[in-house]
Amino acid sequence: MQNSAVEPFVDLEWLSQNRRRVVLADVRWYLDGRSGREAYDRGHIPGAVFVDLDRWLSAEGSPLEGRNPLPASHDFALGMRELGISDDNIVVAYDDAGGVIAARLVWMLRATGHSSALLDGGLGSYEGPLETEHPSRLAGDFTAKPWPSNRLAEIHELSIETNLAVDARNRDRFEGRQDPIDPRPGHVPGARNVPCRENLGPAGKLRSKAELLRIFAKAGITSAENVISYCGSGVTACHNLLALEYAGLGHGRLFTGGWSQYGHALELPVELGAANGPSTAPHRPPSPHKFG
Repeated sequence: MQNSAVEPFVDLEWLSQNRRRVVLADVRWYLDGRSGREAYDRGHIPGAVFVDLDRWLSAEGSPLEGRNPLPASHDFALGMRELGISDDNIVVAYDDAGGVIAARLVWMLRATGHSSALLDGGLGSYEGPLETEHPSRLAGDFTAKPWPSNRLAEIHELSIETNLAVDARNRDRFEGRQDPIDPRPGHVPGARNVPCRENLGPAGKLRSKAELLRIFAKAGITSAENVISYCGSGVTACHNLLALEYAGLGHGRLFTGGWSQYGHALELPVELGAANGPSTAPHRPPSPHKFG
């Protein structure tokens, strides 16, 4: 099955109808340091494998590259093979945060031509009993592919006028009212704020295509062609990219360094507040929060 044949989001009914062709992936991860693996061990959707974001979906972070740069393609492929994932599998990923974390795996797979989708509603949408056993799967046959340059953006491209930087962080961090993680508050000058968590309704499920189109249109986005999506470190920004694709607006690009890279580039300007304008955002020493 080709990538284009699978929507970026699927529901439980779709999963039930296609279960034999699907590898379920649990991608729970927490910025506050809690263990996603321990959460998985306490209970996960039956048959799901655990995908360690720090180990397989990210290289070691640094102020120069951000907290969660993409791993080498051969490392990513090794992780998928160890988990029993092959090129011809459909991977359906979930977390317990509406998909904003698991979106990283789905974007990485889709960007390299693999069939993958987010489970709409995530763990909270599953009503059956959870299991604690780890599934036993044979090693997969997963081919390493280079990260496509047309789906990625570099830090200097954020300031090009024809590009539109879209910030997926919550509004308080975008506006610079607080930032407990990175050295400078604020956002990329001229960026639009589309908090990825606002793509979800009150029940934690994805909003309708019509609602998503209105959300993006309110931010001045009618096409993903020139969109560069970023967040704190290139994880939740993937949710906006998947939502853009789902809404029919096309493929944007990911700036993986996010604010954790941009905020450390002290020579680059930042803006504060909801509206565009000059900023005198203060600098403070980098947070002791680990890069990785």
